[in-house]
Amino acid sequence: MGSLNATKDTPQPAERRSRSRRSRSSCRGTLAASAPFAKRKIPAYALLSDAALARIEEQSDWILGKIGIDFRGDHAALEMFAESGAHVEGERVRFDPGRARDLCATAPSEFKLHGRDPTSTVTLGGDNIVLMPGYGSPFVSDLTNGRRYATLEDFRNFIKLTYSSSALHHSGGTVVEPTDIPVNKRHLEMVLAHLTLSTKPFMGSVTAPDRAQDSIDMARLVFGGDIMEYNAVMQANINVNSPLVFDDTMSSALRIYAEANQCVCISPAIFAGAMGPLSPAAMVAQTLAEAMVGIALAQLVRPGCPVVMGSFHSSMNLRTGALTFGSAEANMVTMALSQLGRRLGVPVRSGGGQITASNAPDGQAMQDSTGAMWSTLLSGAHQVWHAAGWLEGGLVMSYEKFIMDVDHCGAMLKLLQGFDVDDEAFGRDAYLETGPGENFLSTSHTLRHYKSANFEPQIPDAGPFETWTENGAFTSDQRATARWRQMLDDYQQPEMNPGTKAALEDFVSERKASMPDEWY
Repeated sequence: MGSLNATKDTPQPAERRSRSRRSRSSCRGTLAASAPFAKRKIPAYALLSDAALARIEEQSDWILGKIGIDFRGDHAALEMFAESGAHVEGERVRFDPGRARDLCATAPSEFKLHGRDPTSTVTLGGDNIVLMPGYGSPFVSDLTNGRRYATLEDFRNFIKLTYSSSALHHSGGTVVEPTDIPVNKRHLEMVLAHLTLSTKPFMGSVTAPDRAQDSIDMARLVFGGDIMEYNAVMQANINVNSPLVFDDTMSSALRIYAEANQCVCISPAIFAGAMGPLSPAAMVAQTLAEAMVGIALAQLVRPGCPVVMGSFHSSMNLRTGALTFGSAEANMVTMALSQLGRRLGVPVRSGGGQITASNAPDGQAMQDSTGAMWSTLLSGAHQVWHAAGWLEGGLVMSYEKFIMDVDHCGAMLKLLQGFDVDDEAFGRDAYLETGPGENFLSTSHTLRHYKSANFEPQIPDAGPFETWTENGAFTSDQRATARWRQMLDDYQQPEMNPGTKAALEDFVSERKASMPDEWY
């Protein structure tokens, strides 16, 4: 089944024909080239054979042909599918074998996601890796104040921490829910924070069509309409209401972002045994079916619209019904979906990052998170959500775990670089400076490379027990507390044109004043 030989998946014929026209490596406008960022130099792991992947694709076609998928309340989407040759009966859409895949053929296999500062621009697809923080938590926790509802201050704090973390390349979206802001106005404050407190790419709102449009309009104030016509600067997270349902909120938001040529990430959310059959094979096939239909709709709205094939999947404790994260079954699904995404020819968002069901940043949390992150990064996934801060199955963003996870992200990114085997790496001059039984600490080779040779985590304490005890016997979460507080103290807000910032703030004030507060 698995193979220690990490091989490229065999492209499908349609993929071979279209790959050259589907890469968006060039763009129109005046955006500068991006600086180097995270790239993998070791090949992705191939869990399944081509024959097994083909069986999964056949099952996806069976689901879409025999069962179909509902688009509830979105008549525009239903009309588009009917005109494209799909079979539409009421709100149910069915596809002939291979048709949904064919509709995905215009999606780019690689594209840039531009940051406000060109050095923050990233590329999705290829050998590129983009990490981002957790998403959607209504609660936060830290060692001093405990577990509590998240506020706008917490949201802004996590944007600042993410901006200050070199191992994270994307500002995220609803990193936490600012529950002290009315529901219908939160998106305005969140997008404002992303645009002003960071220069990294970000995600806009999708919780209502007008909120999606507000997000795009705010981005246009910063980047300009001409730039955004040809370049992606933001993403939308389109959650499928699994099993096999797109509600009109999600599909309408999808169409709004696609019309604006902004990146759409289709994220089926399948918990095995609840939203689909409990086997990994069934979970993978259903995820692929739901994702292809969302990608197809984006391409019907605007051929060439940048997309990401996503997933949010988990196994369950079938005795209690509780969700589990970082399980062996879910990790295998992550690996298989990355292979299928490469065959489909689109960038892949992993099913998770450093995710856990643990209620504290403890050993269980780090064991779950490490297992999920290993499988994610070895799978070849291009974008990793929930890479930092996640606790309680996503209910909580933990300040301490955020810092612990960022350290692990840095170590994993270093691992994916592999190592050189050139003359400089072998350090022959160091042997000539020393002799048998002598140390290498003061050799020219060591002095040339000691600053960059090893990844240096920020919070582990590798000293002797006696020194650790004398210094207070602080545990890793306690050291993480000091670290995140220091990062917020050191944070420096990136510059923004005063006129642009004033226009953003005026937009937010006017939109807030135009509607009454809604708390539900």
